[in-house]
Amino acid sequence: MNYQIKVPDELTDYETEHILNLWEVPEWKEMTPAYFRNFFKDSEFHMLSGFGNEILAVIRLNLNFTLEISGKQYTFAEAVGLVSAREKKGYGSQLVQLFQENLIERNTEAIGFCATGLRPFYQKCNIEILENSAKAILENTKDGWISSEDDDILIFNASGETKELLRELGPGKNAYFN
Repeated sequence: MNYQIKVPDELTDYETEHILNLWEVPEWKEMTPAYFRNFFKDSEFHMLSGFGNEILAVIRLNLNFTLEISGKQYTFAEAVGLVSAREKKGYGSQLVQLFQENLIERNTEAIGFCATGLRPFYQKCNIEILENSAKAILENTKDGWISSEDDDILIFNASGETKELLRELGPGKNAYFN
């Protein structure tokens, strides 16, 4: 197996199509490779590939994720879109381990989010979880500010100061994502 990191312009058309198929987001199914590269221009794609360069697992690192907390802007890298081509083969957990090691090596602060149902997977991967903290992140929509659909904040790599800032989120102390 091969761990690799690619920016959007390094992805082949086949890889962009394969990633979109793995993600299964209906609105993105018809995305062209060129549009994909532009849409995800502020991202890195961390992938675990098999012998025929088949993508076994992928996670996207959004390098442009900003939260406003107590009137101050904080920019993080955001881990999103983790998916494995085949469940229960260990590809996802292997990728998470390699991904986290890479973030630590590069000293890149990165957080992610998950629903309660995925908590056991991330616990098994030894990812620090701030349980039930994601609901304190409000997103601005056409209908006003709404809570995150996720439950937990995942700490892939963060300083003590960042962890403390995120631990303080809860009723009465929200983070805002525009």
